[in-house]
Amino acid sequence: MTATKATQLPEPWLRGTLTEVPAVIRAVLHALELAREDAERWCGDMTGLELNARPKGLSPVAFHLRHISGSVDRLLTYAEGRELSEQQLAELKRETEPAGALPRTLLREFAGSMERAAERIRAFAGANLEEERHVGRKRLPTTVGALLVHVADHTQRHIGQMVTTAKLVRGLSSENS
Repeated sequence: MTATKATQLPEPWLRGTLTEVPAVIRAVLHALELAREDAERWCGDMTGLELNARPKGLSPVAFHLRHISGSVDRLLTYAEGRELSEQQLAELKRETEPAGALPRTLLREFAGSMERAAERIRAFAGANLEEERHVGRKRLPTTVGALLVHVADHTQRHIGQMVTTAKLVRGLSSENS
């Protein structure tokens, strides 16, 4: 989907799609779909310097793209009832490092992580969303449903920050968007 096409469509949750999955799962999937579209729309033609810029000390766009991918993977791991792997913990530490990947590569990796996450989320379609789960080393109590909702919430929070940072980097005002 091109950035132009995405701006002409209503947001994913208003398109009447994914009706084959339960409402909570659908909402999470729509949040990830919107994240992919917003990343492409606002960052699709950014340069490497722009992706790593820190206007006013804000976290760079590249951080948000990598953090969303990593946090979604970690949250889904907990929702699946598993603990984080050493690789996931190592990737968490690398999220704050400047992105060395080319901008298109970083965006492809982001889109791929959202697609893989969507597949994992669909697997919860018949699950008991009230089933207990635990998060982190302290094993904080939560539920499958709470983790899935947090995937959507956390993703959209960082997408908002990413869009704001992208606008600042490019000197865009809200009137120009």
